[in-house]
Amino acid sequence: MSREASRHPPGTASQSSCKVEAVVSVDERGQMVLPKELRERAHIRSGDKLAAVSCERHGEVCCISLIKVEELSATVKGFLGPIFSELK
Repeated sequence: MSREASRHPPGTASQSSCKVEAVVSVDERGQMVLPKELRERAHIRSGDKLAAVSCERHGEVCCISLIKVEELSATVKGFLGPIFSELK
């Protein structure tokens, strides 16, 4: 076991995980409010941009995730960077 893994029990900071953080309602204008505690933990501030990413199953949207645009950009750059460098 690595030193990093030994410092963090399973399901903690050294491992990524997904979980239900909150249940939110959508109002008549299609707006939702993310709970303050979640916004604080995710460092989401007023004016931040979030990308809504959907997953489909059997032709129907089954999941919607919100990703900070800065994180989405880094992920895309990390994925496409090697491809673009080969084109030079």
